[in-house]
Amino acid sequence: MITKDSIETAYSFLHQKRQVYIHSQLDWQKDDIEYAIASYIDEMSQELYDMIANGRDDFLREHSRFQEDITKAVELLENML
Repeated sequence: MITKDSIETAYSFLHQKRQVYIHSQLDWQKDDIEYAIASYIDEMSQELYDMIANGRDDFLREHSRFQEDITKAVELLENML
């Protein structure tokens, strides 16, 4: 069961990291954010991750699609609130 708290927590974390990521000009900072997100999703509710990942095992884990994925995740979580 996905709780409202887990959705709010995931949304807050991902939204904040996305804001920094999209405005950053520093590759090392973007890499750090990607690593932090990967670590976070390893610990988040598997049910919630599966829902936002929509069947993609590499969701939020693929460097070349990261900005697209995090934007999609934030939008999905916002709509769940």
